Amino acid sequence: MLNRRTLLAAVSMAALTGPALAADLDKIRMGYIADYFGTSMAAIATDQGLWEKHGLDADLKVFTNGPIQVQALNAGSLDFAYIGPGALWLPASGQAKVIAVNALGYTDRVIAQPGISSIAELKGKTVGVPEGTSGDMLLRLALKEAGMTLDDVKIVPMDPSTVVTAFGSGQIDAAGIWYPFVDVIKKRIPDLAELSSNEDFFPEIAFPSSFIVSDEKAGDDAVIVKVNAVIKDAIDFRRENPEQSVEITAKFLGVPAEPLLAESKLARLPSSEELEQLTAEGNVTNWFDTLAGLYAEFGKIENPLPASDFYLGELYTK
Repeated sequence: MLNRRTLLAAVSMAALTGPALAADLDKIRMGYIADYFGTSMAAIATDQGLWEKHGLDADLKVFTNGPIQVQALNAGSLDFAYIGPGALWLPASGQAKVIAVNALGYTDRVIAQPGISSIAELKGKTVGVPEGTSGDMLLRLALKEAGMTLDDVKIVPMDPSTVVTAFGSGQIDAAGIWYPFVDVIKKRIPDLAELSSNEDFFPEIAFPSSFIVSDEKAGDDAVIVKVNAVIKDAIDFRRENPEQSVEITAKFLGVPAEPLLAESKLARLPSSEELEQLTAEGNVTNWFDTLAGLYAEFGKIENPLPASDFYLGELYTK
């Protein structure tokens, strides 16, 4: 059996020889979410031929959120997936492994109907939120900062599209949701209030979106190294070519570019080299440990795993 160093050298040599023949490509199934940061890596990799460059044949499948993708991983119908920070509790509870960071997002918001100007004013109000998502996480953090809990508001679990409809029709007073859905709602209610954002909690708490692998595929180092190579090339392209990346993603999704352009500006975008360094220095592990600890504090999970158990950082830095 090849040791890890030999394996990585072989993968690097393969990259130097150019795209592999179709018969030599490793087939993978990868999930993505139809917003800018949930799709851009997959869209850029497809547009720029990065899958083939790194010896992969990717079957891409669209989902509405991270938890559903994790269900698909566990059911054996996906190998890799994209999740936002709100779904990190799943790897932290032993359901999948994280292989790479995508971006540090600021897209989440707690929004409220006009006339509500603070989190404290949500007491007793009806709040729509997709459970187990980054919108859920931000809502909990914002309530905690205001000395409140979920018990102080009336939570209505609903999927993102239902949040848009319910908020727009006045059926709910507030929501934990993210861009581009916030932009869609603003077209109906332009004077809505944005009460909280991810950025309010940085740098103590970062909100990394990430890519994960199923437990079944987690032992296949060779394929994970190839997927990471695609991810690194794609996120560096996205960082260096922001407007072109938006155009590529909009074309891939078949949607107007304008909402994606607005969303694309709501994140910090470390380069792959910076993320390697942040991983090696322990920062990425600390981000994941902090989020997992928050989920335990909020009662979402008990006894979360340490990030060193669910983040395959060694493969990313190599």
